[in-house]
Amino acid sequence: MSATDVETPTGLSSAEVAQRVADGRTNAFTQQSSRSVASIIRANVLTLFNGIIAACFLVLLLLGRWQDALFGISAIANTVIGSVQEFRAKAALDKLALMHAPRARVRRDDEISEVAVADVVLDDLLVLRAGDQVPADARVAASAHLQLDESMLTGESDAVDKVPGDEVLSGSVVIAGEGEAIVVRVGADSFANKLASEAKKFSLVASELRSSIDKVLRVVSWIVGPIALLVFNAQIMVFGGWEKAFESGDWRQAAVNTIAALVAMIPLGLVLMTSIAFAVGAVKLARQQVLVQELAAVEGLARVDLICLDKTGTLTEGSIVFDAEHPFAPDAAPAGWRSALAWYGSEPDANATARCLAEPYDAAPSTAPVARIPFSSARKWSAVAFAEGADVAGSWVLGGPEMVFPDDRLAGDARSLAASGLRTLVLAHSTAPLDEEAELLPADLEPVALLTFRERIRSDAAETLAYFAEQGVAVRIISGDNPDTVAAIARTVGLDATTGFDARQLPDDPAELAEVLAQHLVFGRVTPQQKKAVVIALKQAGHTVAMTGDGVNDALAIKEADIGIAMESGAAATKAVARIVLLDGRFSHLPRVVAEGRQVIANIERVSMLFLTKTVYATGLAVLFGVFVLQFPFLPRQLSVIDGLTIGIPAFFLALMPNARRYVPGFLRRSLSFAIPTGVVVAVSLFVYSWLATQAGIGQDELRTGSTLLLTIIGLWVLTVLSRPIDGWKILIIGAMMLGLIVVYSVPIVTEFLVFVDPSITTAALVLVVAVAAIAAIEVIRFFHLRYVRRTAQFDPSREP
Repeated sequence: MSATDVETPTGLSSAEVAQRVADGRTNAFTQQSSRSVASIIRANVLTLFNGIIAACFLVLLLLGRWQDALFGISAIANTVIGSVQEFRAKAALDKLALMHAPRARVRRDDEISEVAVADVVLDDLLVLRAGDQVPADARVAASAHLQLDESMLTGESDAVDKVPGDEVLSGSVVIAGEGEAIVVRVGADSFANKLASEAKKFSLVASELRSSIDKVLRVVSWIVGPIALLVFNAQIMVFGGWEKAFESGDWRQAAVNTIAALVAMIPLGLVLMTSIAFAVGAVKLARQQVLVQELAAVEGLARVDLICLDKTGTLTEGSIVFDAEHPFAPDAAPAGWRSALAWYGSEPDANATARCLAEPYDAAPSTAPVARIPFSSARKWSAVAFAEGADVAGSWVLGGPEMVFPDDRLAGDARSLAASGLRTLVLAHSTAPLDEEAELLPADLEPVALLTFRERIRSDAAETLAYFAEQGVAVRIISGDNPDTVAAIARTVGLDATTGFDARQLPDDPAELAEVLAQHLVFGRVTPQQKKAVVIALKQAGHTVAMTGDGVNDALAIKEADIGIAMESGAAATKAVARIVLLDGRFSHLPRVVAEGRQVIANIERVSMLFLTKTVYATGLAVLFGVFVLQFPFLPRQLSVIDGLTIGIPAFFLALMPNARRYVPGFLRRSLSFAIPTGVVVAVSLFVYSWLATQAGIGQDELRTGSTLLLTIIGLWVLTVLSRPIDGWKILIIGAMMLGLIVVYSVPIVTEFLVFVDPSITTAALVLVVAVAAIAAIEVIRFFHLRYVRRTAQFDPSREP
């Protein structure tokens, strides 16, 4: 039996229900996991660099050189933090649930019963009452003034009348009246679940930091293999060739030297610092009631140059409040007109707008009405009549001015009020009786007063939009409401919006759509699919787009945006796909999110120069010592400790320091413009020292000690250069690192572990001369680097990047 064949009010029989359950025609909907646990683990564990690190770690263990395997700790930390980050994103997506109502009311075998939403079947007869959420798409079979709120689906805030034959969509809410509806789509085919399925597609937020680091890792991955062969061959040659090295066992030391060169090339610490900076920023924001559902979103909002706002629930609180009364002739108004308004505000079936009258008008009539016509969204008016002799005698009509007075006699007054963003109703009176059966307006109606209502504007909306304007972030308002109403509210919060653009006239072509979006600020009557198309068009036009909203109609656009922002009061679907959720719904938190993102970007740019300098000089050392067949001048353990004290530990603190510099694209270009020449200087300096030390006949352990000391001095200087201006906590951090290095070179148990020996005068002199030359070269590089940065980006000249 199809839905259209069902004509009796008895609903399905038990046998028909059982048959549909057996056929799988139920409302059960298994939400597919956004990403499996296994795939997340594979993505974070089975990476090329983890493979290289694991292989190096295993070789050292097999060679009995566990002391040189300290680098494994960093690799493990990277894997754990990366996995946790994606598990959090997965958990948020898996919570996506559009349906709030756990039970549905159905009529079966001519009896009403409650069943689980998943147990609703095709052709079931739903019984809908005020407060119910529609569990599946259905067609209305019977209606007693049935009204639905579909704002979470369509963005329209007005109630929608439903009469027999109309379709009701899953996820909409009954706000007045009652009715029955025959289910026509269930499970994955329903409107709500289709939206949910599309929104649940897994994706990570676009991150310039993450993508830039990935580029570096890809380049390193291409060169690490050939360099490994080059270095290993050179180290074998140092020990007398392949045959002699394997006979003497020196091949083991050649392998250790090669591993030292390879591990130094991989900037694992940079990945770790980026993840930590994101995580700390997310925790700080959580304390301010901002939930960051994906860590890179902290950076993302700082890069946004255009933000799209839904009106309802974002600029406004989604509720209507009474504004003012505007009587036409106060002295000649019929008696009891305010009591009539009080009745409208207190009647049980009052809609949201009428209920706003309960507080300002609390003197309800003492007599019951003799006739009434309930409000209809199609008619846009309701009416009530009281008997002769009552203090509110006569017929009273409350509704839209253009619907109650089709002759437009009130058009001028109503339009002037509506232009200011106010919703306008008229109260009219007539001595003629009210015809309930015909549901027609009574004759001889006369206007008594215009009543204005306004949507409650969020108190922090104007302040936050002003902040974005100061920061050069453009704003577009895209709403399902009337364009003029949306434009008026936009003006209220400080936007220069003369008129609103009707989205029904939007072109389908993305290029043409982008042109329209560039010319207008406010758009009304926008459908969910159009919201998504708007975001896509803006992204294709080169913008980094944020989208805010709270309804299900916003979910697809929020998912498509670079950064999606949802309100805690919003739909579960919207919150689950958003990158950021404002737990207390306050827009005023967004500037703080931007500030956290800027801090992350600016500080990671600073520490990236440290790590990338290391990658460059490590690569340069590997190539130089491989080509010139010299023994690699470090043990892995020596590099691990020195890198930790000159790069890793200070980078951790530098990444978390306050930094309010505005975001400017080109993070990787600026970082490499310092790291490459500096890394080359470091590599050449170490090569020159090693070559001179070898020529001077300095022993292997002393050569390594001198190389490590030279790298320590240069590394500390690079740290100092990138930390400028040196003040506050930076003095303490750099001082602590210097103290740590003194311990490394002076405590016997540490020097023994690191195989350090007391340097001779020759070694000390060589280290001093080469260090001074390297420091001078680095200062010159930094001078030109700052000039380059200031020429290519509009930074505050008083600040260093």
